[in-house]
Amino acid sequence: MEYYIGIDLGGTNIAAALVEEQGKILGRANLATGAGRPAAEIAADMAHAGRRAAEQAGVPIEQVSAVGMGVPGTANQKEGVLEFANNLGFLHEPIVEMMAGCFPGKKIWFDNDANAAAWGEYLAGGGRGADSMIAVTLGTGVGGGIILGGKLWNGVNYGAGELGHMVIDRNGPECNCGRRGCFEALASATALIGQTREAMDSAPGSLLWELCGGDKRMADGRTVFEAAGRGDQTAAMVVERYIGYLAIGVTNLVNIFQPEIICIGGGVSRAGELLLEPLKRLVAEEDYARDSSVHTDIRLAELGNDAGLIGAALLGRR
Repeated sequence: MEYYIGIDLGGTNIAAALVEEQGKILGRANLATGAGRPAAEIAADMAHAGRRAAEQAGVPIEQVSAVGMGVPGTANQKEGVLEFANNLGFLHEPIVEMMAGCFPGKKIWFDNDANAAAWGEYLAGGGRGADSMIAVTLGTGVGGGIILGGKLWNGVNYGAGELGHMVIDRNGPECNCGRRGCFEALASATALIGQTREAMDSAPGSLLWELCGGDKRMADGRTVFEAAGRGDQTAAMVVERYIGYLAIGVTNLVNIFQPEIICIGGGVSRAGELLLEPLKRLVAEEDYARDSSVHTDIRLAELGNDAGLIGAALLGRR
């Protein structure tokens, strides 16, 4: 059996796992990222977390075949350089060389963190057995990854898969990328929370206030679905509008790629069928190939936060 270390580098935490060849996690470790430090220091802590994960699994580091990393920003795989990661303050950092120095003789792989998560979901989660899959992650932003013909699609400059920055309403709110009405600005968990709080201001009698303890700052991505499920009309209107935005973006992806599977993940996906059933219905109505006998299967992701660790560990299968 072969073993791999997968590392998920975030702005707050470094997560590491020892993963066997079928995608099962055998050991874990976590460290604080300490964003703002030099890249070499953070790379050393990534290596330390990886070694701790192997130790927890009881696997000697000599038996580890490779180390894979999911990193925020643009991962130039040809040069082994993390070109830009704004939340870490990285610019043109030779991250592969740094990690190779920490793991002499090991193969070192890396990719964008959203791509790594999509790859993990494809290999060991909701995309198992498919030829093509698109992952859509509804979190702070809208992330994702594209797998076509069993291969991750990185684009000519390793920047493909920024699903959150297609415009779905050019008159919509400004996105942090500088455009207006991006998918992310309307369908992320952050956007949903903002829409919920805005609706609460105009509905003092809404159940949403009770669920938030009278403080709208306590609203999160689950609050509005819970209130809607309990019959609150204000919450139901927010959910309907939000899923409408989500359906526009997902339909665009279906119409462009017609993949076998679209996996919906991230915190908002925990709403389950309250999210999935109306989303599938709306996409089915707008799918350009709606009269075809075969359609994209829209389903919930399965691996949660483990997707990035598993995908990073198994990046050698790209």
